[in-house]
Amino acid sequence: MNRRLMLAFALASALGACSRAAPTAPAHTLRVAATAEPHAEILAFIKPSLAAQGIDLQVKVFNDYVQPNIQVDQKQLDLNYFQTLPYLDQFNRDHGTHLIPIVGVHIEPLGAYSRRFKTLAAIPAGATVAIPNETSNEGRALLLLQKAGLIGLAHPADPLSTLKDVVANPKSLKFRELEGAMLPRTLDEVDLALINTNYALNAKLDPTHDALFIEDSHSPYVNYLVGRPDNKDNPDVKALAAALTTPAVKAFIAARYHGAVVAAF
Repeated sequence: MNRRLMLAFALASALGACSRAAPTAPAHTLRVAATAEPHAEILAFIKPSLAAQGIDLQVKVFNDYVQPNIQVDQKQLDLNYFQTLPYLDQFNRDHGTHLIPIVGVHIEPLGAYSRRFKTLAAIPAGATVAIPNETSNEGRALLLLQKAGLIGLAHPADPLSTLKDVVANPKSLKFRELEGAMLPRTLDEVDLALINTNYALNAKLDPTHDALFIEDSHSPYVNYLVGRPDNKDNPDVKALAAALTTPAVKAFIAARYHGAVVAAF
């Protein structure tokens, strides 16, 4: 009898172990490139809701604007979330890629920062101004400087203006073109730097308090989730796009960034 009980117990234990070890249905995986703030933070916020739908959201953080597009185009990653439409359009033209916008999520107002001066009026003649060296963000920076009255452009509404298009420079400003990620590090070396909000936040700058002047909430530079023509209709991609544009995400953006990032939906 004892032997029978022992065998029964062993069998039950084995069956229980097998039951516990039984594999679950594999989650679908979405691999998304993003810059750290606010993109990766917003993706981290929606990760649990996607997991509940069987989607494993894997986020790879970059600190540049080129590799996220290259790796999506080459199918090393599925999507990215970091860029505006003017940047995407210029990138496609320059690199022969065919990436497409999936959904617009938020606006990051571009701001002008200085550690040397507290007001726009204090910017002196001959001041050195650092701006992004990438075409669409350079044009965006020049448009903001024009709006602040510091320069005039040959084509006042052209989002792809370059320094060659500056036709009025009453303060004889001197420009330094640098990679966007480098701009916060130049604040001790220049008089003014125009910095994208994601890089400003990463450098612990508060755009709503530290910027001398900044784009308003009507900026056309919406940040998009971007993919390829071959995956735009994928149900998991659609689920991610839907998750990024919920009232919960809008509330998270408002509470987390206090106006430095603004929902665009």
